[in-house]
Amino acid sequence: MAEVVTGEAVVLDLAVARFPSRIIAQLLDICVQLPAIAFVEIVVLRSAAQHLNGASAAAVLILGVVAVIIGYPVAFETLSRGKTLGKLAMGLRVVSDDGGPERFRQALIRALSAAFIEIWGFPINLIGMPAGLITSMASAKGKRLGDVFAGTFVIQERAPARPDLIPAFTFVAPPLLGWAQHLELSRLPDHVAANASSYLRRYYQLRPAARAQIGWQLATEVAAYVSPPPPGGTPPEAYLAAVLAVRRDREQARLAQRQAAQARLVAGAPPAGSWAGPDGPVAGGTAMPDTKPADWTEPVPADAPSAPAPPEDYGFAKPF
Repeated sequence: MAEVVTGEAVVLDLAVARFPSRIIAQLLDICVQLPAIAFVEIVVLRSAAQHLNGASAAAVLILGVVAVIIGYPVAFETLSRGKTLGKLAMGLRVVSDDGGPERFRQALIRALSAAFIEIWGFPINLIGMPAGLITSMASAKGKRLGDVFAGTFVIQERAPARPDLIPAFTFVAPPLLGWAQHLELSRLPDHVAANASSYLRRYYQLRPAARAQIGWQLATEVAAYVSPPPPGGTPPEAYLAAVLAVRRDREQARLAQRQAAQARLVAGAPPAGSWAGPDGPVAGGTAMPDTKPADWTEPVPADAPSAPAPPEDYGFAKPF
């Protein structure tokens, strides 16, 4: 997994493609390109025998081969957002370093590197291919030379499905409900929460000794970012499940608020804190200032009921 920070400061965990799957995808692409190159050669040779001289035939042949070697990956990766036929078969995709889709410029740089340095360009590829293998194994994101030049890396889209979370670990245990209401977990990193979630998903697959040891280690790591500490005697799995449940509920609440705000904007309703003028909502407006005179009183209809008198005791605890 690679931790990627997007331009909006969102942290993503992306599964980096493994080296064997990338090799197989590249071989599949070569199996597509070689027949295309052979077809170009046949067409050019037949045309040369009828209409072209030797120099013109050589120029057309070079252009055709370059179009297959460079144009094939550039066209497919640009139109399909990072996929060639080989990558599509292996469930791979090329993305930018920020996790965004691959751009035309990046696809062109990767294709030029493969054509002249790493794969096709003999004899330079005798040096470029081992160099690409070394950078791919040394890089945390498995980058070959073309990825280093273009600012991209390859991810695995068809990753194995994670096991479902055990139902007992999807909510806060009743003894921890009061404590969970006051949790402060904004400092909890995403990768630490992901480790805790993975542990709970594999809880019954672990041996009892490993289960206890890993649970205490993860609970100690999570407690360094979460406050207040749990009540004494809380089991690690119950503590981790409570933290993740509260974190999930708060994220869902924030997402619901964001979607509701976007729905109001689409419907034309003024956002909170703005006011509507005679021609509609004022963009970016703040609450309309009070311009009424100091002695202004709102007219009260004659048939309006009188407001009841407030009780003396509002239900609050009285001071000592």
